[in-house]
Amino acid sequence: MTRTSGRIELGSITQHNIKQLKKLNSVVFPVSYNDKFYKDILDVGELAKLAYYNDIVVGAVCCRVDKSDNSRRLYIMTLGCLAPYRRLGIGTKMLEHVLKICEDDGKFDSVYLHVQVSNEGAIEFYRRFGFEPIETKTQYYKRIEPADAFVLQKTLRVVSKK
Repeated sequence: MTRTSGRIELGSITQHNIKQLKKLNSVVFPVSYNDKFYKDILDVGELAKLAYYNDIVVGAVCCRVDKSDNSRRLYIMTLGCLAPYRRLGIGTKMLEHVLKICEDDGKFDSVYLHVQVSNEGAIEFYRRFGFEPIETKTQYYKRIEPADAFVLQKTLRVVSKK
């Protein structure tokens, strides 16, 4: 069986599998997330999903809604996949899920996230979906190098300034 014929499914994050999310994030990301992050994830419903490849947890996406400056934005806190399972369409499936939520909702102005300036693979991935770097946050990350992050944003609708 070739690896490309794998089944990719997204599943809910619950009290029963949140430890899998913690483990996955600890492997995929160079930063660690606190207990509040995981507690909040349990309340966001469809905005957080585990990604399964042939019934194995290999990725996850976690988002939250940000309301500020008269705009309603979706913030992608984490979107990641285990290295051996990259380039199989899992990240695409997770990002498409998130973008569809925004589309169905119709009230989001943009979607945004932070990405380490050196993470060319991620930057390229998001660019394919229409995300653009809108600013650079210096010293965004603690204890990892480079510490700077790009803010990547995909504008969904233009907000008229009242």
